[in-house]
Amino acid sequence: MTREVKEIFGSASGGPSGPGGPGGQGTPPAPAALAAKVRTLTPSMTRSMQRVAEAVAGDPAGCAALTVTGLAELTGTSEATVVRTARILGYPGYRDLRLALAGLAAQQQSGRAPAITTDIAVDDPIADVVAKLAYDEQQTLADTAAGLDTVQLAAAVAAAATARRIDVYGIGASGLVAQDLVQKLLRIGLIAHAHSDPHLAVTNAVQLKAGDVAIAITHSGATGDVIEPLRVAFERGATTVAITGRPDSSVTQYADHVLTTSTARESELRPAAMSSRTSQLLVVDCLFVGVAQRTYETAAPALASSYEALAHRHRGRT
Repeated sequence: MTREVKEIFGSASGGPSGPGGPGGQGTPPAPAALAAKVRTLTPSMTRSMQRVAEAVAGDPAGCAALTVTGLAELTGTSEATVVRTARILGYPGYRDLRLALAGLAAQQQSGRAPAITTDIAVDDPIADVVAKLAYDEQQTLADTAAGLDTVQLAAAVAAAATARRIDVYGIGASGLVAQDLVQKLLRIGLIAHAHSDPHLAVTNAVQLKAGDVAIAITHSGATGDVIEPLRVAFERGATTVAITGRPDSSVTQYADHVLTTSTARESELRPAAMSSRTSQLLVVDCLFVGVAQRTYETAAPALASSYEALAHRHRGRT
């Protein structure tokens, strides 16, 4: 099924192109989420849109005072580019973006610390490394929480809570996150499998059907070994979920629900695999807790049983 066909049906089912999804006209993000949206979406924008996004994030107060023509002149772009950038950031039009910028500026003027990114140098003392990593991890988690679409999350939770079977696909660091999600789902009595082998992922996806759930975890949204099994699951009628840092990437065309992650800026000593894993784990935890809430009557006894089964392994020997 092509993206165009999927969007026709997705808009009626609350998919990515429906209200609240990346391509929809849902509730605009709150001012506090604007900076997070810019950090998450800028890498996938055109260079002219990046200039607009960087300008509004760098000087929200100044840009809030500009007309659409003024911002276009400031960034060396066009009015159409400014409007398109506003819409990609989740605002119906430039007027809504200006209101958010004014709100963000007011928050910053009230004493809220501006968002900064700290690079780790090769000769940094270990204490500085700890402090910088802790700051970046906190910023990544805050950005992910601010930008996470709770409508999409709730829909993914509802599907997983009633699923006959859940398959999770991930490669590399994302594969570790997939395993983390699956082991938690297993502990509350759900049937779940993590697939890091692309061949096994596809052959298992072929067996999925309506009532099953397939989850793809890929920061870039372009990992073929993850996209292929999700596509197969999508075509077989399973409910599909993409956890990705690029809401406009290839993987989303086969996703009924898209959960967007954020990352700290990549550096030589802090590759994308580290920062993306942090945000992915937060989304996975939110998904799991939501499912556990929905299935509490069976999840609680299952958790207790799994704990008791392993308790003797954690007790000191006498």
